[in-house]
Amino acid sequence: MSLYPVTPEKEAALLRRMDELGIRETDLDERFVRGGGNGGQKINKTSSTVVLRHIPTGLEVRCSRERSQSMNRFFARRELCEKLAGKILGEKTARQQAREKIRRQKRKRSKRQTALMVDAKKRHGQTKALRRAPTPDD
Repeated sequence: MSLYPVTPEKEAALLRRMDELGIRETDLDERFVRGGGNGGQKINKTSSTVVLRHIPTGLEVRCSRERSQSMNRFFARRELCEKLAGKILGEKTARQQAREKIRRQKRKRSKRQTALMVDAKKRHGQTKALRRAPTPDD
């Protein structure tokens, strides 16, 4: 019988990932708390939010993505694997990579970079000017 309401392939992939990282079910402390936010009365009445803590490392994950408690259990384990891989193996998660990319894009250019860019634009403009057809007064 399946532990989570996902396809057997996804469940097998999660269990394989947990095994690779050395995460055992006995190392996990799992609690269920009441959710909050959007969703109306139903979400505020049921304890569908999963708080998962990896006891050896002290990492904690809180997941309330779905209304279903069993789906949140699956997603919490997946997030814990991602966090632990980042901590142990030094892997950067997709979320961290996206955040860093945005930071680089928003960063102000240095004076040297700006000067090089302006110089390149001037040279390009001069090249284009040479390609123009000659005017009658030339």
